[in-house]
Amino acid sequence: MNKWLIAASLAAGLLVSWHSVAGQPSAACKPGMKIAEEGFVPIDGIEQWVAVRGGDCANPVVLIVHGGPGDPSTPYAENLYGPWEKDFTLVQWDQRGSGKTFARNPDTSDRPLTMALMAHDGVEVAAYATRRLGKRQLILFGGSWGSALAVDMLKLKPELFSAYEGTSQLVEYRANQNATYQRALELTRAAGDKEAVASLEALGAPPWENPRAFGIVRRITRRYEAKTTQPAPDTWWTFPPQYETADYKAVYAAGEDYSYLQFVGMKGDGMLSRIDLPALGTTFPMPVFIIQGKQDLLTMPSVTKAYFDRIQAPTKHYILLDKVGHDPNPLMVDAQFRVLKTQIAPLEQKGDGGN
Repeated sequence: MNKWLIAASLAAGLLVSWHSVAGQPSAACKPGMKIAEEGFVPIDGIEQWVAVRGGDCANPVVLIVHGGPGDPSTPYAENLYGPWEKDFTLVQWDQRGSGKTFARNPDTSDRPLTMALMAHDGVEVAAYATRRLGKRQLILFGGSWGSALAVDMLKLKPELFSAYEGTSQLVEYRANQNATYQRALELTRAAGDKEAVASLEALGAPPWENPRAFGIVRRITRRYEAKTTQPAPDTWWTFPPQYETADYKAVYAAGEDYSYLQFVGMKGDGMLSRIDLPALGTTFPMPVFIIQGKQDLLTMPSVTKAYFDRIQAPTKHYILLDKVGHDPNPLMVDAQFRVLKTQIAPLEQKGDGGN
């Protein structure tokens, strides 16, 4: 038995106590009501973990597509997005291969992940949420890996989504990786960082077949982003009591490991190597908002802006943030909420936003 199956098996005792919302597809949300539910939902042939929280069911619904892959935002949702629940109903989803969804389906580790499979999962989650919440459409919100997955979802079922907000937008493997590598070399050479320069030069320019290459470069870029960006509070990344168990931590880490290898591939042939959003088409029937960190070294502004400039949409806005890198920090999260509240929500009200 491999380590992913072992870790998932450790969680078996935890799984039986989790409430399931499966079999409850009818609308549970009426205007004026609060909603707070979580559980396993039958999605695309397996049970996947979905959490829904909001202060008023009359509010617009936001489906959050987490990054990673393999890094569900459900354990940190209250820390990052709790205040948003006054104005929006938030749907969180542990993607196939991550978090509680991974723990529920340990045989996942014997199967490959593909963007097509996960995008199909995502639109099924969106369809479930519309039925459950009595809405016609949702706002789609994705960051990093989740931004690429979100665009695939938009292209697969555009009628489910009233608007898209992306952050740290991943665009296309070659363009993203080349821009990151060249900028990392510039920064490390300028800083006289001989160890980092040697590591980068030993890898050579992408594409890479070494599955460790992405992680090596990302550790360097994170360190350099930290020099010029606002840090995130440590409390953001603290598991709340219901997640603060050895079993859950083991499952979370196992899902990260599995999903990372599926992302990069053993020979550089994973899901990352197949990401090419421009090839999907750059015309969108819904408003598109892209929030970009100026100091982001993984999905660099030059690549994201070039993609944005090609987009045709009823409304589109590109927001560039200073002192923001690739990962969430207060400046990023504040901007995400501000765009939802002041730009997307008014569009929802004007056009009924699908709600």
